[in-house]
Amino acid sequence: MQLHLWQFLALTFAGWVNRSQQDVIEYLKEENRVLREQLGARRLSFTDDQRRRLAAKAKAMCRDNLKEIADLVTPDTLLRWYRELIAAKYDGSQRRRPGRPRVMETIRELVLTMAKENSSWGYTRICGALANMGHEVGRNTVKRILAEHGIEPAPTRDKRTPWSTFLKAHWGAIAATDFFTVEVLTARGLIRYFVLFVIDLKTRRVEIAGIVHQPYEDWMKQIARNLTDAIDGFLCTTRFLIHDRDPLFSASFRATLSPAGVETVKLPARSPNLNAHAERFVRSIKHECLNRLVPLGENHLRTAVRAYVAHYHLERNHQGLDNRLICEEPDSPCTEGSIQCRESLGGILRYYFREAA
Repeated sequence: MQLHLWQFLALTFAGWVNRSQQDVIEYLKEENRVLREQLGARRLSFTDDQRRRLAAKAKAMCRDNLKEIADLVTPDTLLRWYRELIAAKYDGSQRRRPGRPRVMETIRELVLTMAKENSSWGYTRICGALANMGHEVGRNTVKRILAEHGIEPAPTRDKRTPWSTFLKAHWGAIAATDFFTVEVLTARGLIRYFVLFVIDLKTRRVEIAGIVHQPYEDWMKQIARNLTDAIDGFLCTTRFLIHDRDPLFSASFRATLSPAGVETVKLPARSPNLNAHAERFVRSIKHECLNRLVPLGENHLRTAVRAYVAHYHLERNHQGLDNRLICEEPDSPCTEGSIQCRESLGGILRYYFREAA
């Protein structure tokens, strides 16, 4: 009886050792597979699948055995991978229902548009306007949307008139003026010429008011008289003239415009965006014309500027006018006849059109 007991214990111990060795063998096999997959890599970088496989095999072994045979990673790393594997099994974040739904983007855009275009509208007024379109939105929701976009409440917002509102309110009665300079090659070397122009903001029509080597006050006063001439003055129907803080737009210049009913609006310092239409014309004439030729004297400069202005009015499509020509007729374009090309300034300016039948 005593002998059988020892035999049973020996068989049990041998079975346990065999299972332990089998676990070691299974782990080493898996480690070898991972190594073969990493063959050729300069630095071992495990995928999530490889981590899961090693962690699952390591879980069946004790820490002491892992320390003896694990040479790819430490036992603590393997056990951490296994804990992460268990945590991933019970991670319900992907199935978690969202909280309170976000306000629809279309409603948010409506709130922002109403607040920007109507400076006197408060939260309640905006809620009522949204209700007219079938959107039931709370007052605090409107308040939160405006706060997220840095828009102030109505009492503060109503005290300021944005330039976009001012321009739209007076559209058709506003013009802008500015200078740009051109270096002209003459017998005396390079001479800088100043070009003064005026642009009508609604129609985008441009008038070259004058070209001079050195502007001065009397010249500016004469320009003001020309622009406000009762018969053919460019500003005869204009109420406001926007200009920057150039000293040439002096008090005498403004006083010459005032009897004709033209009120000047001086822009803040360093604010080119407030005179964007004039700045865009300067970029256009330089990029499309003046930067592509060498002006040889004042007459050549005047010819080039005159040719570009004619092209600008009659042959150039303007994105601000729905990509139409300034002087385009309302009739539909001609679709018959051969296509012709009209060139100016030696081909710098081109216009394609159909020859009338």
